[in-house]
Amino acid sequence: MHGYLLDTNIVAFWLDPTKPEHAAVVRHAEELPEESPLAVSAITLGEIEYGLSLIEDSELKQEELLKFLADNVPRVLDVRKSTRIQYGSIRARLFEKYAPRDRRKRSRRPEQLIDPVTSLGLQVQENDLWIAAQALEHNLVLVTHDDMLPLRSVVEELRIEYWATLPEKGLPEHGATGGKASLSQ
Repeated sequence: MHGYLLDTNIVAFWLDPTKPEHAAVVRHAEELPEESPLAVSAITLGEIEYGLSLIEDSELKQEELLKFLADNVPRVLDVRKSTRIQYGSIRARLFEKYAPRDRRKRSRRPEQLIDPVTSLGLQVQENDLWIAAQALEHNLVLVTHDDMLPLRSVVEELRIEYWATLPEKGLPEHGATGGKASLSQ
């Protein structure tokens, strides 16, 4: 039996019945055995809080979020000192695979190799590295709508499921998600 760590976009889809992905996410969650625990990262909650702070009626949305979490995803994972081990390993693997050979000695940070603000080249945001590290640390399946191609290519032990994708449509295209879904979209 697996536990599941829900990425920000999955929580956003689950919360918003107007999104086309909502039905698929709800269906997957409802089909899980009761003993399959669901969790969210404190990082996910921070990303959602950011989205809420940009919209009107954010207090009402925050109340909806708290009720949703209490009813559906009561386990919130904090980043712990031990999370650094998985995070460092993931980041190093990305660097080793994707850093240009001539820059490996001068740069030690993947975001120095690519636009650090948008991560356009790797399509992996810093928060995604931490969330993936938490999934590994807690032996959870990461549920996301991001394609995670660079992560999947270097972290074979990371289990990922795509609940927002209907089975006939397959995995999201590389780069197709354009980052995180937000509650304000």
